[in-house]
Amino acid sequence: MNAPELAPGSGRRFAGRVALVTGASRGIGLAIAARLVAEGARVAVTARGDQALTEAVAALGGREHAIAVAGRADDAAHRQEAVAAAVQAFGGIDVLVNNAGINPVAGPLIATPQEALAKTFAVNVGAAVAWTGAAVEAGLGRRAGAAVVNVASIAGLLPAPPIGAYGASKAALLHVTAQLAVELAPAVRVNAVAPAVVKTDFARLLYQGREAAVAAGYPLARLGVPDDVASAVAFLASDDASWITGQTLVVDGGVTMTGGLTGGQASE
Repeated sequence: MNAPELAPGSGRRFAGRVALVTGASRGIGLAIAARLVAEGARVAVTARGDQALTEAVAALGGREHAIAVAGRADDAAHRQEAVAAAVQAFGGIDVLVNNAGINPVAGPLIATPQEALAKTFAVNVGAAVAWTGAAVEAGLGRRAGAAVVNVASIAGLLPAPPIGAYGASKAALLHVTAQLAVELAPAVRVNAVAPAVVKTDFARLLYQGREAAVAAGYPLARLGVPDDVASAVAFLASDDASWITGQTLVVDGGVTMTGGLTGGQASE
């Protein structure tokens, strides 16, 4: 199988570069990996499921373009294994995309069990910091053009019932983005994207059975698709954004301007 085709008019901004994308067996993560491969990158992808990752590597064009390492994003041994595999297979890491995320509970924030709250922050915030640290230790920033992109959510910008715990974790991730941008400059740029509701299995709670009604609250009159986020991530990770760091790019079809339905999205 050949690498994914690049959209007409796009360039190969990642030729010779290596990316690691977490939570990339499906949905937004897989779309990001495909976009990076299409623009010339070689990519290491992670997620929990072996079979889904095997299928993802095939979709990305095979081992010439992609490798996969299965494991939990918040597991330190898995992070070290994945980073080491990327370095061994492709010679380094130039781009890290922290996409893995969870939303284990829905309902009022005050009613969220402490265990679920801790797990949400451990995966959505703590793991992103740890992945970044592991990548830097492995050489991220030693070559020009190094970048980290964190996949957050508009739920981190505005209250978003019924996913308050998830939204709080994404708000923390946005602060982490700015903090790391300062700490890792000038060698590594760190930015984030904040999508609204994107049509993936992860976000079905927010639109299933009422997509038209939800989309009606968006000025652009539709929900997002994974490629909408992938293109924004590719921009922030590329040299086209070489003077941008510590910023959050909102990818929301305009919904935050109207106060319409908010929601979260970022996961395997």
